[in-house]
Amino acid sequence: MPNDAPTTEPAVDYRALLEHERADLRRQLADLGFGESEGLTYDPNFADTSQVTAERGEAGALAAELNEALEEVEAAIERLNEGAYGRCEVCRQLIPEARLEAMPAARRCISCAGRA
Repeated sequence: MPNDAPTTEPAVDYRALLEHERADLRRQLADLGFGESEGLTYDPNFADTSQVTAERGEAGALAAELNEALEEVEAAIERLNEGAYGRCEVCRQLIPEARLEAMPAARRCISCAGRA
């Protein structure tokens, strides 16, 4: 006799999605020179210091965005570990799987995110 009871396991492996996203963000940060090291290094003898300054500013802004996204992913992994993953932090309702597939680190359902 087949088991027609709905499964409580999600169809998507959110841990794998989050781990993949975390690894990708860390790689992007490392590619920018913002990995585990001290940060960006530039040749101090480079003639066009204004170009270096502009590139450093752009890289810093992008790194800040990537770090923010990395913090969100790590917070989602922590929620997953605690058993709180997939619930809206505002209304406490379940976040739809389609939203979590699109944004695995989502903290809010679409309704609450729209009001924020």
